Amino acid sequence: MDEQEFGFETQAIRTHIDKTHYQEHSTPLFLSSSFVFEDAEDMRASFTEEKERNIYSRFSNPNTTEFVDKVCVMEGAESGYAFATGMAAIYSSFAALLSSGDHIVSAGSVFGSTHALFMTYFPKWNITTSYFDINQPETIESFIKPNTKILYAETPTNPGVDVIDLEFLGQIAKKHNLILIIDNCFATPYIQQPIKYGAHIVIHSATKLMDGQGRVLGGVAVGQADLIRQIYLFSRNTGPAMSPFNAWVLSKSIETLSLRVERHCENAMKVAEFLENHPNVNSVKYPFLKSHPKYEIAKKQMLLGGNIIAFEIKGGIDAGRAFLDKIKLCSLSANIGDAKTIVTHPASTTHSKLSIEEKLAVGISEGLVRVSVGLETVKDVIADLEQALS
Repeated sequence: MDEQEFGFETQAIRTHIDKTHYQEHSTPLFLSSSFVFEDAEDMRASFTEEKERNIYSRFSNPNTTEFVDKVCVMEGAESGYAFATGMAAIYSSFAALLSSGDHIVSAGSVFGSTHALFMTYFPKWNITTSYFDINQPETIESFIKPNTKILYAETPTNPGVDVIDLEFLGQIAKKHNLILIIDNCFATPYIQQPIKYGAHIVIHSATKLMDGQGRVLGGVAVGQADLIRQIYLFSRNTGPAMSPFNAWVLSKSIETLSLRVERHCENAMKVAEFLENHPNVNSVKYPFLKSHPKYEIAKKQMLLGGNIIAFEIKGGIDAGRAFLDKIKLCSLSANIGDAKTIVTHPASTTHSKLSIEEKLAVGISEGLVRVSVGLETVKDVIADLEQALS
């Protein structure tokens, strides 16, 4: 069979680097900072990239190569590079592709650290960002300037779980010759493949559902080969590379990604339905609830609804804090995509550095709670949320 004919699960499991002379069935861990050369000519040809081979693990390593290859196959990407964290992937991608004087058009609903890059750090290098309202995508073109180079969005968003039409973004990027970068972390490649809709670069925090057990940090950017080449050269010189150990763990984790994500989503749907009917909850956002304002778009571009739910608790910030203090089974943590269900209060944690106006602009109220639904018995998760809400 042609490799392209294999299903998602087969590709996730059977994509691997060449076996060593030991003919191992499971890819070994290559804990080596560097690699040796046969002679002076081999060394010269390797450094001039006439040969494709491992030189130094800041550049590449067999374990990071296998991990990246798997993500590329799953996302339908030409090339990729693995990073120490998801934020390293975001920063390095923008830093590699932008120059002083360039402009970004981004959805206003972005992760807090991404917002800090756009508003605090990039302006130091004369790189500016304009935000559009993710619920008003028809306004995007009004923000595009002659120096606009990148169009950026998360979908679903963190933490508001808003959804934007990827096909529409792809059309705008093509019309205006922009690089479309999508953070696909909440969906994973199993649920959504933005490249199908015109994305040039797709970024993941592999720390989340790709790992799935809260063990290691990691990030990855995959996409169009010529753009990834620029990101690779920048990263090769600045050093945000993923460690071989983390890549080895993540490559193993990806083998069970589809199974885990399906159960996450099954549990999340049941939790979302419970919350939607609870008298102490004002509103619930989950992409596959029919009440989600972008339900039809979510159904079009996502296989499943994901494992993240955002809900507004009645009583504002005081009720939100009381709810968190009463949680018993679920974890209070800033991570998501773990086997353990996690509840977070974004206004006081992940997005705490935003002003009240900035929070409201991206849909974060004082009473908003984010739930990353795990793999526990779902009735136990619901029982914990119910007692905390009562």
